[in-house]
Amino acid sequence: MINVPDYKFWFAVGSQHLYGEEQLKSVENDAREIVEKLNASGNLPYKVEFKIVATTAASITQFMKDANYDDSVAGVITWMHTFSPAKNWIRGTKLLQKPLLHLATQFLNKIPYETIDFDYMNLNQSAHGDREYGYINARLGIKNKIVMGWWGDEDVQEQIASWQDVAVTFEESQKLKVVRFGDNMRNVAVTEGDKVSAQIKFGWTVDAYGVGDLVEEINKVSDEDVNNKYEDLQKEYDYVIGDNDPAKFESSVKYQLREYFALKAFMDRNGYTAFVTNFEDLFGLEQLPGLAAQLLMAEGYGFGAEGDWKTAALTRLLKILSHNKQTAFMEDYTLEFQKGKEAILGSHMLEVDPSIASDKPRVEVHPLDIGGKDDPARLVFSGSEGDGIDVTVSDMGDDFKMISYDVKANIPEKDTPFLPVAKQLWTPKAGLQAGATEWIRNGGGHHTVFSLAITGEQLQDLADLFDLNFVDIK
Repeated sequence: MINVPDYKFWFAVGSQHLYGEEQLKSVENDAREIVEKLNASGNLPYKVEFKIVATTAASITQFMKDANYDDSVAGVITWMHTFSPAKNWIRGTKLLQKPLLHLATQFLNKIPYETIDFDYMNLNQSAHGDREYGYINARLGIKNKIVMGWWGDEDVQEQIASWQDVAVTFEESQKLKVVRFGDNMRNVAVTEGDKVSAQIKFGWTVDAYGVGDLVEEINKVSDEDVNNKYEDLQKEYDYVIGDNDPAKFESSVKYQLREYFALKAFMDRNGYTAFVTNFEDLFGLEQLPGLAAQLLMAEGYGFGAEGDWKTAALTRLLKILSHNKQTAFMEDYTLEFQKGKEAILGSHMLEVDPSIASDKPRVEVHPLDIGGKDDPARLVFSGSEGDGIDVTVSDMGDDFKMISYDVKANIPEKDTPFLPVAKQLWTPKAGLQAGATEWIRNGGGHHTVFSLAITGEQLQDLADLFDLNFVDIK
């Protein structure tokens, strides 16, 4: 996968000087032990770093400023070990521009009935302090995450880990760059959008280049690189020549590999991690990128078809969120309305990511009825079973909207010999009719990101960070 920086999360524990220096040292020791054991658990994808026992407005404000300006910090975790007067947190919290998690926990996971005294009560006031702190965040309207429970429990650690992935996704969004080769598909509404508004809202930079720039890059690709990749690919996927002349099959696959190397080189050189193509704009290309796009998505690049830069960016973001596991660009293709079998067959003519495959993908070459170019190579496979999500982002003119529903994914019950594409079957858990009706009512498009590795809660947390209208269809 494309490398994501090795982010860290700063940890601050709240207290006050009322209890004395000895007690504050105990607060720090407890917080350091929590951080040490969280890191040692192996359950967190990113390191937590203890930074401060926060007791004054000045120290809290400086801590938040420092977090903002340290690019290695993806977010802040706070815990109120004792009673921390929350007015101390107002200015610093208002200045914070990084994701915030409030860990509402307690150092011990039980009440020590036999030994508990007033000294213990003064030092262990999380039940008290976390509510004071939570009040001020609610009063400020902060979109922070709250994780409640004992820090040593695995389910609590998993919640922290899930939020860390969301926070990193949010941070990476601020520098995400999408390259468009050509424009949007003509006369299509849902792929349009305001790119300036998207940069303000999400941080995305969306740039357009002529297809000729890609053709020029293709002409630079060496035969040696293509031949080596052609051989290596056979170790990972099955080559199915089918009715093709072997020379034609090889030529088609190798041209896709030229497109793969060209797209990758162009993006890596210019800092792009997502791209779009358009079958209506292929001047100078021999084939619409198919296998090329699939191989790049398998490495973590985002993609959108027909010029759909919003879905390209969303695909890249959710690949970061899922660590590039079972997360793919998708399109609602056709419907199953038989009673008891209601489902959506998702696919695309060429470009579905093999990360969701349940069988070994096959490299095949077939005609494509659109685009007017040579027969393109593509990966053909069936998707997987499990619980997942399907999500899209729509530009509604005055703002953006994220629309999603939980789905039950299934493997298509039969093959499609006359439709040689990658495909995934799913049913909205709200029901096909109810779920799709609400999707349509809310303006959800046909291009989506499908994932078996992301939860609806993570999408809600991400939408909160973007201050984004989130429609979670139940």
